Amino acid sequence: MVDMTALTGMHAGEGARKRVKKRRAAEVRLQAYGIIAISLAGLALISLLWSVVGKATGALTETYIELPVTLSAEELDPDGTKDPRIIRRADFEGLTKDVLKDAFPQVTGRKEKRALYDLKSSGAAFELADMVAANPSLLDTTIDYRFLASDVTDLYLKGDFGKLMQEAPEGDLTLTPDGKSVVVTSSSADFSPALERVKDGLVDLAALVRRQAALQENGVVEFTRRAEAAEDDATREKNTKLAEARAKKRDVLLAEADDLEARSASEGGNEELSDENRSVFIQVAGGWLKMLEITPEGGTAEAIIAPTSAVESATDWKVFVTELPEASRKISDEQIIWIEQLKEDGHISTVFNTRFFTAGDSREPELAGILGAAVGSFWTMLVTFCLAFPIGVAAAIYLEEFAPKNKFTDFVEVNINNLAAVPSIVFGLLGLSLFLGVFGVPRSAPIAGGLVLALMTLPTIIIASRAAIRAVPPSIRDAAVGLGASPLQASFHHVLPLAMPGILTGTIIGMAQALGETAPLIMIGMVAFIVDIPSGITDSASVLPVQVFRWSDFPERAFEARTAAAICVLLLFLVIMNAIAVFLRKRFERRW
Repeated sequence: MVDMTALTGMHAGEGARKRVKKRRAAEVRLQAYGIIAISLAGLALISLLWSVVGKATGALTETYIELPVTLSAEELDPDGTKDPRIIRRADFEGLTKDVLKDAFPQVTGRKEKRALYDLKSSGAAFELADMVAANPSLLDTTIDYRFLASDVTDLYLKGDFGKLMQEAPEGDLTLTPDGKSVVVTSSSADFSPALERVKDGLVDLAALVRRQAALQENGVVEFTRRAEAAEDDATREKNTKLAEARAKKRDVLLAEADDLEARSASEGGNEELSDENRSVFIQVAGGWLKMLEITPEGGTAEAIIAPTSAVESATDWKVFVTELPEASRKISDEQIIWIEQLKEDGHISTVFNTRFFTAGDSREPELAGILGAAVGSFWTMLVTFCLAFPIGVAAAIYLEEFAPKNKFTDFVEVNINNLAAVPSIVFGLLGLSLFLGVFGVPRSAPIAGGLVLALMTLPTIIIASRAAIRAVPPSIRDAAVGLGASPLQASFHHVLPLAMPGILTGTIIGMAQALGETAPLIMIGMVAFIVDIPSGITDSASVLPVQVFRWSDFPERAFEARTAAAICVLLLFLVIMNAIAVFLRKRFERRW
């Protein structure tokens, strides 16, 4: 018999209590580790989505410049044919430029005109031509037309080039012409806040200069080391001279940084404004002036938009300071003033960017859309599904239900499992050499991409389908055979329908993985620039992940927001596909 007293003593002693306490502490630690791991994963996911979605919001709106346009039939359709083809060949580009020149007649220089024309998109003229060609009755009329703004204009209005900070003046302003410039005087020290902001910019500029001096110091150290290690006099002398030259540049830069910091710390004074520092604007009497030199009470300026009347003692005026210097932004001071004037006159409007979802690709960010890539992804996924699903399911049924268990089937199973782990770019190389090189499949077409992705998805579908078929109880097969069904009928009439939810779940997951692949499609040429929307599996096309890859490599800053928006669209498709897989599994799954 078991001695219960001994057992009770063993479990009730001090050692037992310590072991229980230790075990419970280990359980608490394990739970804490799990909570921490889940929290870190959640934070990483939230930060990723926050970054992507935050950038994507910039692509959800687009900016238009609305100005009156006179559509002269004599210039656009001189023969009066009202033929859309003839109307489209008219000089609508020149017409759009004339509209901007009429809005700012003081812009006369060639360089200034180019900057003015850059406010609108290069596609604005084509859109105007299409509208007039579609409705010739607009000829010989004046309409208020909305020109699509350029990416630079759009980014400025969204604050990507810094804010335009306004100062509140208190005194009266006087403008005195002095040749090509204007002497600006205020009855109060209204320019002191602007001057302080300019001096704050000197601190940032001094930090930049000191970083350049540090690079020169690195050169001094390196060339000095080379001179000391030189084995001949010529090499030693060469490196010594280079070290001295770098030291000289370093000293000049350090002296410049000291001067900038001293000017920033000093009270009052005057600062000459250049493109390396913040810009100061004055708005008065319907005009805009750009300060060239600033003091607490005024300074010297040039008129970008001339005031409509003489200013001797103006009380209604404003001072603006840019957040970034002109050298640090893509938009010039003159363009900022023109945009602000258009905005004040009510000629600027911002609307939801439907173009992003309805247009194809473009080199111009404001014209680019994802419809072409989305349709290309649809055709590619259609080819992938039509090839991978029936072949994968048939292979799974054969291997699980009919194939004999021998060395050959073991070899096939091992290779299927290995193919599921092969890097996707290997399938791209296979498609490049086999489908394009041997069979002549059209390059950059959905059929080529579908073939490659079908090969990549096939192992996943086979493995998932075999697992689903294996999960069907053997009693189903036995009952079907016992009632007179053949093994083929038992498999296709009973086993396959019961395994179909698991098969569809694995197929959708495999298709979702294929939807996000980029490397194999780049290898077969689907990275080409395609403007048209593909209408079939043999048309040239791109896909969403490749579109994201291309846009992320473009230098234009506006493509950052469109890249993030395209990523959100791709993530949405992936979430929907995985949600469908979860729904099918929950809806049709049976517990045996």
